[in-house]
Amino acid sequence: MLNRRTLLAASGAALAASTFARPHIARAAAPFVQPPLPYDESALAPTISARTVGLHYGKHHKGYFDKLNALTAGTPYADLDLEAVIRRAADEKEAAIFNNAGQAWNHNFYWQQFTDGPAAPPPALVQAAERDFGGIDALKKQIVEVGGGVFGSGWVWLVEDDGKLAVVGLKDAGNPVAEKMRPLLGIDVWEHAYYLDWENRRPAHIQAVLDERVNWSSVGERLGA
Repeated sequence: MLNRRTLLAASGAALAASTFARPHIARAAAPFVQPPLPYDESALAPTISARTVGLHYGKHHKGYFDKLNALTAGTPYADLDLEAVIRRAADEKEAAIFNNAGQAWNHNFYWQQFTDGPAAPPPALVQAAERDFGGIDALKKQIVEVGGGVFGSGWVWLVEDDGKLAVVGLKDAGNPVAEKMRPLLGIDVWEHAYYLDWENRRPAHIQAVLDERVNWSSVGERLGA
């Protein structure tokens, strides 16, 4: 039989073991990590205010990672990268996992395209836009029209598809990765991305982001231009 001293020692050891095990358990249950915002929250103002960035990045974007980790903990998805999760969830029709993985990835891409501020498109991107749309201004107009026409929530993407530029509007967590297209630029048209600053003027918001915030040099690099 265990005496009182032995029982207390055993209980203490068990408590210590559980305490030191917690960080390991937390890491195992949360393999997907939200990247840090690549600039200060005020860096996109006035086009996108610091308040919008704080809520968008700190609440919505973070929430997708939190939900994705909860959904995938202890499953084969936990061992995959985000793109692989998106493809597998799309194939297996795992809607909740797809939506949160897609939105986590979409937002990673979204914030990154504004890094280093606005920059002009390189000549090769200008030539591709002229070939497929009639010029950069015509390309922007198409993005605004398609983005403004997405019913409800979603994204408008500039992609490379079969060697040509294309603009596509995708619902909800719609993602070029799942559509087997190369993403070049993506604008979030969920209301949380613009409503505090632009209210219901979604097309004006998209136009301002294209004119004032997108680093078109980076867009050209993704194209290989």
